[in-house]
Amino acid sequence: MKRKTIFITSLFLFTISLFSQTKESFSIGERISLNSKILSQDRILNVFLPEGYEKNDSIPYPVIYLLDGSSHEDFIHVCGLVQFFNLQMHMPKTIVVGISNIDRKHDFTFPTEIKDLKKDFPTTGGSEKFIAFIEKEVQPYIDTNYKVSTKKYLIGQSLGGLLATEILFKKPELFTNYIITSPSLWWDDQSLLKEASTYLKNIKEKVYVYVAVGEEHKIMIKDAKTLAEELKKFPKSISIDFQFFPKENHATILHNSLYSAFLLEFPYKN
Repeated sequence: MKRKTIFITSLFLFTISLFSQTKESFSIGERISLNSKILSQDRILNVFLPEGYEKNDSIPYPVIYLLDGSSHEDFIHVCGLVQFFNLQMHMPKTIVVGISNIDRKHDFTFPTEIKDLKKDFPTTGGSEKFIAFIEKEVQPYIDTNYKVSTKKYLIGQSLGGLLATEILFKKPELFTNYIITSPSLWWDDQSLLKEASTYLKNIKEKVYVYVAVGEEHKIMIKDAKTLAEELKKFPKSISIDFQFFPKENHATILHNSLYSAFLLEFPYKN
């Protein structure tokens, strides 16, 4: 009886050992709280560092700056896409900086006098300061604290696409590559789009722009196509790819458009 008890006890302990678990935290990057003097608030940056990242590497890393970059927005799935292209395509290891939102309707829009828009967007009109925040606080922080190259991407969709277009027009030197999906160029009665040629003729350094739109509102489709046509007028300073996604809507287009944009630049490995 004693032997049987010992056997059962040993079997019980062995079984427990088989199913014992160890839990550890899992992280894909760093979360930075950046005190912005320009915006007079603390802003969160989510930073994805590729596998094997070393600040002292002799080869610097390209950086993707992602608008709508909160952890509950686009940051995680974009990091996954970048990691996939690192593994399977010719994309070099790349840092992703997600800029988290507090009030995107404020940060991504410039002022308007249209009454209906002011009613629907009561906090509107903060894009000038937000662009300055990116230029004078976010980029210098990343440049100082990480091993980065001069290649800088900006990704923006919807109102983020509006902001990305405004940066392209007014501060083109901030980024080398612009990925603009379903831009809300309807804002302020298309006033930014109407001034496209005025801004684009002043671009000096070569930039690449990718524009995409899905089967969305007819005005959004029209405006995206018009933006692409305006960009094509300046081949010496702008390289442009435009893609229309008839099977995607405003909610589904971003991931597939990013996949296509990356694939144009980084084809399959042989």
